[in-house]
Amino acid sequence: MTNSSTNSQNLLLQSGRWKLWEYPLWLLALASPFVLSSHALIINEIAIVALFALSLDLILGYTGIVSLGHAAFFGMGAYSAALFAKLVMPDPLLGLVVGVTTAGVLGALCSATILRGTDLTRLMVTLGVGLILMELANKMDWLTGGADGLQGVVMGPLLGQFEFDLSGRTAAWYSLSVLLLVFVIARRFVNSPFGATLKAIRDNRLRAMAIGIPVSSRLAVVYTVAAALAGAAGALLAQTTGFASLDVFEFHRSADVMLILVIGGVGWLYGGVAGAIVFKLMQDFISSITPQYWTFWIGLFLVVLVLVGRERLIRPWTWHKPRSAGSKS
Repeated sequence: MTNSSTNSQNLLLQSGRWKLWEYPLWLLALASPFVLSSHALIINEIAIVALFALSLDLILGYTGIVSLGHAAFFGMGAYSAALFAKLVMPDPLLGLVVGVTTAGVLGALCSATILRGTDLTRLMVTLGVGLILMELANKMDWLTGGADGLQGVVMGPLLGQFEFDLSGRTAAWYSLSVLLLVFVIARRFVNSPFGATLKAIRDNRLRAMAIGIPVSSRLAVVYTVAAALAGAAGALLAQTTGFASLDVFEFHRSADVMLILVIGGVGWLYGGVAGAIVFKLMQDFISSITPQYWTFWIGLFLVVLVLVGRERLIRPWTWHKPRSAGSKS
């Protein structure tokens, strides 16, 4: 048992170790807002969507919890950060902490809804939570602005020095930096003994319970963490755009991030990043050619991706290939 435990810990350490190619990759990503300054706005969008996808992957890819209401936490983070900037103080970092905290608290409260029932039950319950929050934000127009959205959100300079300008370079660098920080934390999280128990729960919940894993508490913790990270993505969106609207709670947010994970691969942290890049670039390129039918072409791409298989379709351009749709970090 001692040798087996030692081997398992060594495997976890090896899987969490950074590869040589990852360092220049992230350096290029952080430099991209300044090298590609004319595309800083879409780089900012990609970073935010990638962070949102990464948060969903923690519960979908690593724990096996299907959710269609992840936008609830995204929206909570967005409105919390925007209200904090407008009513309290415009410091971006403090606003980000507020968005993460409020979304995490909401996730902890909602974690009870995913402990029982089937996948279909969880889909309906999580979807319902998002719809309830959207309706509350609509009715509380004295606070949230209702259907008109929360306008007039002005952010102070980042770290007291870097102003948010119209070019979006500061915003993109800010979002990419937060994405990198969260990625490092999430990587340690999923490659820890705690993360190993999550994969055991994903593969067979009854077996995990039989060997003594506290399934309910594990699910509650990972759901709370995922909600907090989704709140960080929402806070970044509100801070970098200076606006928060009911759109952040809508169903298409949850659906889009699910599609992003289908493209990039679940159970693999880079899957959310890769999927976000492909999805946003396709959306931007196709909508510039045919604004009315861009969703048709993305849908066609997803159909081909599912029928042909991700590995065979994008193998020449991938640096890592997950074994299956939900089984590799």
